[in-house]
Amino acid sequence: MGRVLVTEKIAESGLEALRAAGHEVDLQLGLSAEAIAIAVAGAQALIVRSATQVDSAVLNAGTELVVVGRAGVGLDNVDTRAATDRGVMVVNAPESNITSAAEHTLAMLLAQARNIPQAHAALVAGRWERSQWEGVELADKTLGVIGLGRIGSLVAQRAAAFGMRIVAHDPFVSSAAAGRLDIELLDLDDLVALADFLTIHVAKTPETVGLINQERLSLAKPNLRVVNVARGGIVDEVALADAVRSGQVAGAAIDVFDEEPTTASPLIGVPGVVVTPHLGASTSEAQDRAGEQIAEQVVKALAGDFVPFAVNVAAGPASPVLREHLALCEALGGVLGGLSSGQPTTIDLELRGEVGEGDPSLGRLSLLKGLLSQSSSDPVSYVNAASLAESRGLDVRVLTTNAAKDHVNTVRVTGGDLTVAGTMSTIDGQPRLIEIDGHRLEIRLSENMLFIRNEDVPGMIGHVGIALGGAGINISNMHIGEDSDGVAAVMVVSTDGLVPQNVLAELRSLDGVRSARTVRLA
Repeated sequence: MGRVLVTEKIAESGLEALRAAGHEVDLQLGLSAEAIAIAVAGAQALIVRSATQVDSAVLNAGTELVVVGRAGVGLDNVDTRAATDRGVMVVNAPESNITSAAEHTLAMLLAQARNIPQAHAALVAGRWERSQWEGVELADKTLGVIGLGRIGSLVAQRAAAFGMRIVAHDPFVSSAAAGRLDIELLDLDDLVALADFLTIHVAKTPETVGLINQERLSLAKPNLRVVNVARGGIVDEVALADAVRSGQVAGAAIDVFDEEPTTASPLIGVPGVVVTPHLGASTSEAQDRAGEQIAEQVVKALAGDFVPFAVNVAAGPASPVLREHLALCEALGGVLGGLSSGQPTTIDLELRGEVGEGDPSLGRLSLLKGLLSQSSSDPVSYVNAASLAESRGLDVRVLTTNAAKDHVNTVRVTGGDLTVAGTMSTIDGQPRLIEIDGHRLEIRLSENMLFIRNEDVPGMIGHVGIALGGAGINISNMHIGEDSDGVAAVMVVSTDGLVPQNVLAELRSLDGVRSARTVRLA
């Protein structure tokens, strides 16, 4: 188990989940940059929110780091490239605040349309200004949504309930997918020119910084109102402030800024602009979900499991069936790596059945993770498996077929002169080895495996049992796979501990034993 350094407040339920998994939670809030670099030494995981800068200095100091977790959506404060170079996984909680962010977007949209903050401030100050704060209705207005991801889609659905017409711009969404939501996709400039309200839901990247600038705002109708609850910097604050003051744009509602915290943005104090201090995720429900989700991701990362929200893993989204077979891919990679006399330069990964549908890249990474762990002195993770393979000149070719022979789904791996295959048990859901070089068998893949190639003669099982028993090694499972002519066999044994070298030497000296190798699977 590892030490998890937590430098910003997250939900207590998240901290308890980390402790329940056996990890030491080191809660140190309000650290300076220098203090974080000291505290992270020796930690296996670092959990932050938005205030902690996880730069190369912090990552270099955290020599034992396996994972950095950002309890929230954005990753502006984490140097993901530096983390990837060091083999450190970066995870976030992208689904923790989607409802809160969507609801805050609608709240800001309504507040802007009906001048609620201004009317409230006037009344509290003792002024009854009913006629001054006339607003506009949302019904029959056009809402332009930039970014039709999880949050943008929720905003579109909720806005449609107000009777708004929804149009969107998202180069990563097909017209067919948008059509199922009754949304028309437009070019960005056309969207800005058409919209009565414009709401932004894209990540902050070099391509999206300044996306809404003076040139684009000049295309707008005078009644356009801009809402940004995504990230600061996507909207040019000076250009938007000037556009509102000049009447080019009717108003804006802004929750995020170029620099935060701030009270000096050019948008603050402009009549017709509603501002809030980055409240998009500030609900108790979102905070709890962020802490719980990031704890779940960190626990998976420290256990070496597949992490759904890892942002620096070179793989596309896996199908549910492939995800269920990742442990099998990794275990077969470990068997291949442990039994090969030398590392092959080309490996074929064959996915048969439903497991081969969709993007297979995560299955490839799992195979590499298991394979390279057998020969690497450094930890191998989903983050660095691809780069390690590339550095060794290792090529993995992925083949997919629609039908498996004896099982619904089969994974088959060939490297050099060795082939191993397996499936997931329908009884206990555990990986099973079903073939080695044409020898048919079925045995659960466990942590310690002994593989013996021998002549198919009487007494071999007894000889092996006596040798292992004499060394105090317990056999938990055993299976024999014969070849088609009955001359040779493969004996696969699960043991409670790793078979030591002196016992392997004794087994190899037995008459009829051709080879004996042990493999430890993570």
